[in-house]
Amino acid sequence: MYILFTLLASVAILPLLLCSFCPYFVPDVLYIVKCIGRGIRIRSYAKKKPFYSTLEKFLEAVQKQPDKPFIVFENKTYSYLDADKQSNKVASALQKHAGLKEGDTVAMFLGNEPDFIWIWLALAKLGCAAALLNYNIRSKSLLHCFSCCGAQALIAAPELKGAVEDVLASLQEQNVSVFILSEESTTPGIESLNDKIHQASDQPLPQSLRSNVTIKSTAVYIYTSGTTGLPKAAVITQGRLWAGASFLRINAVLSQDVVYVNLPLYHSAGFMIGLMGSIDMGITVVLRRKFSASQFWDDCRKHNVTVIQYIGEVLRYLCNVPKQDSDRDHKVRIAIGNGVRVEVWKEFLNRFGDIQVCEFYAATEGNIGFLNYVGKIGAVGRANYFHKKLFPYALIQYDTEREEPVRDSRGLCVPAPKGETGLLVTKITKVAPFIGYAGNPQQTDKKKLRDVFEKGDLYFNSGDLLKIDHDNFVYFQDRIGDTFRWKGENVATTEVADILTMIDCIEEANVYGVTVPDHEGRIGMAAVKLVEAKQLECDKIYNHAVGYLPSYARPRFLRIQNSLEITGTFKQMKVKLAEEGFDPAVVQDPLYFLDENEKTYVPMTQEMYNAIISKHVKL
Repeated sequence: MYILFTLLASVAILPLLLCSFCPYFVPDVLYIVKCIGRGIRIRSYAKKKPFYSTLEKFLEAVQKQPDKPFIVFENKTYSYLDADKQSNKVASALQKHAGLKEGDTVAMFLGNEPDFIWIWLALAKLGCAAALLNYNIRSKSLLHCFSCCGAQALIAAPELKGAVEDVLASLQEQNVSVFILSEESTTPGIESLNDKIHQASDQPLPQSLRSNVTIKSTAVYIYTSGTTGLPKAAVITQGRLWAGASFLRINAVLSQDVVYVNLPLYHSAGFMIGLMGSIDMGITVVLRRKFSASQFWDDCRKHNVTVIQYIGEVLRYLCNVPKQDSDRDHKVRIAIGNGVRVEVWKEFLNRFGDIQVCEFYAATEGNIGFLNYVGKIGAVGRANYFHKKLFPYALIQYDTEREEPVRDSRGLCVPAPKGETGLLVTKITKVAPFIGYAGNPQQTDKKKLRDVFEKGDLYFNSGDLLKIDHDNFVYFQDRIGDTFRWKGENVATTEVADILTMIDCIEEANVYGVTVPDHEGRIGMAAVKLVEAKQLECDKIYNHAVGYLPSYARPRFLRIQNSLEITGTFKQMKVKLAEEGFDPAVVQDPLYFLDENEKTYVPMTQEMYNAIISKHVKL
């Protein structure tokens, strides 16, 4: 009897001991159970004949809840059945007029609007992959993004017709079918599409049109910037699309929730987590063309939004809006995103109420992700023992000056001690594959790191510096290489530098990101060397930057140097330049600021610097 009593007492006290000595044991176990459950669910979909894709999940929702609102957009509501019928019409029109068939790829060049969703659904019904083009890109970048995925057709929004016309000759050389979402087109080589959609049937298309689609088939291409100087097309398979779509479910989002999507649908966050996650749960999406801080909470109140998405800047912008008595008058309970700073996180919660902030870390093309499932302010996730068994990863020491991992005498990488910053690398396995970039084997190979902990092993190089503290919380520290992030967008420095050196007065350009107090990410700055005997032509540089670069990629500051410093391996020195920033009191070289009101670059003064720091000048 005594032994039985002792055993019962031990069982009773065990949870208390776990909570005392391992306070995160239960949430750690629950998280890994959800991850395993997700994996089992996706594998079960793969075994079904035909393959059970996110499209099939949508069609199932159409049968179960045809009249439930699916998309709410600009005071119009479209049910699941509406979306199904409209996408049937688009699919029929594209099948007839573009000759699309299973395995083809179509580039989508449009913003956040219902047509984006109807077109993607239509392509999925035809067994086609979609290349989601950033609607800010132009000229060389646009043509590159289109070509690298091998697309047979391009569908563009009417407001982007000019950008399409700039590259139309090259598209015609590739025998590409080009469509514009309008009733008519007066440009030879560009066909109207809306008129054809209106005439098409809304009857279901046979599943046989996509009968060969499997979990390994390409679903979409999502573009990410990198050291190539041009965006890279990350290959998102059907399996990976399912993994992203499951993210809302892992974060305890329910079928009765309403998700607010204002992030671009060409991004993995907006498309995979927001849209695909909503399809997975069969819930309603409130879609907005672009983020608006002033309209954000009004939209949430009007449409009873319960789940929002963010990047770091979004929460800061919301906190910068003048306080109102209605700040806590909303139904939002979950915020999912990444990149929010500690002070903004705290202010957001203090001002807008008890909202569960689900901060995470992931890369579009990466093979691992972290999720802060316990709400630790500032962390992007936890170093979960079980998670690491499923997805072997490590933080390794990284030499920022030599821009390469530190290796020991055996030529192997050196783990970063706990509490210190290190480069995140993840072992490439069947469970955690790295598929790479379409049409770019060189850049795919560059993301692979060999001989990490033993000869012959293979890891994915994230390019990100992280830190794990002694409580096993993971913190994002910085990016390495030739990419920085501004306004929620990745900026490839070599692409910007190449565009700047097209100007006849600039001989060399070294582009880098600099920090600005109370702003997330880094804003673009360029150190330039002028051609001998040439003067700086501020108007010409401004017009060139505006004509060739999206707003977030334009260098806001110029630094004129007699020569650009390079390393012993002939790489441009960026670290010191970035540390010196754009303060005229620190930098002795001439500095210039991109003035959008004057539409030129103007000399940088101490007064102007102070105005930027005090936020009197908006960036």
